[in-house]
Amino acid sequence: MATASAPSMASQLITTPKTRFLGTPRGISGFALSNKRRPCLTVKATILPEKPTYQVIQPLNGDPFIGGLETPITSSPLIAWYLSNLPAYRTAVSPLLRGIEVGLAHGYLLVGPFVITGPLRNTPYHGQAGSLAAAGLVVILTLCLSMYGVASFPEGEPSTAPSLTLTGRKKEADKLQTAEGWSQFSGGFFFGGISGVLWAYFLLYVLDLPYFVK
Repeated sequence: MATASAPSMASQLITTPKTRFLGTPRGISGFALSNKRRPCLTVKATILPEKPTYQVIQPLNGDPFIGGLETPITSSPLIAWYLSNLPAYRTAVSPLLRGIEVGLAHGYLLVGPFVITGPLRNTPYHGQAGSLAAAGLVVILTLCLSMYGVASFPEGEPSTAPSLTLTGRKKEADKLQTAEGWSQFSGGFFFGGISGVLWAYFLLYVLDLPYFVK
């Protein structure tokens, strides 16, 4: 009996048609999966016509071999006027007077830091000690200027400054860049520096003006 029923059951399994799954597929959460396509965002690039560009920074006088750049700051009339009035660029003034002007500014401004931060700042002699320290620094700076002049400008040689402007106009070479001119500048710096120190001490401790650095 078992052998007779086996072929019939096998034939039923073979001849049974395969059923198709007609239901809607569902996800893990149980919601039906949708086959609809979601709208996508499309970005299109528009090529604008080229506009003329202006160079803000360019070589000095259009010549890249000069080694300088023109910027809105360095080429402005105000900055050019300020730089042309500094002692280093006033070639019409003698080197001696230029040294005195630079020395006066340095000597006058050096007294305050030495008075406030010097080792004797908490003693009654802080003013005198700070002024002497500032005068000593002026002497050291004068020696450094003298050594630089001896090493850079040989005696009797002409000025190494250019005799032409950037526009090609002829000018007199700066006498500061000679041995004699630099010697005058160093002497003027020493005189102006010591004078600036004395003037600051006179204002602070002789006239007793109410300055913050006292």
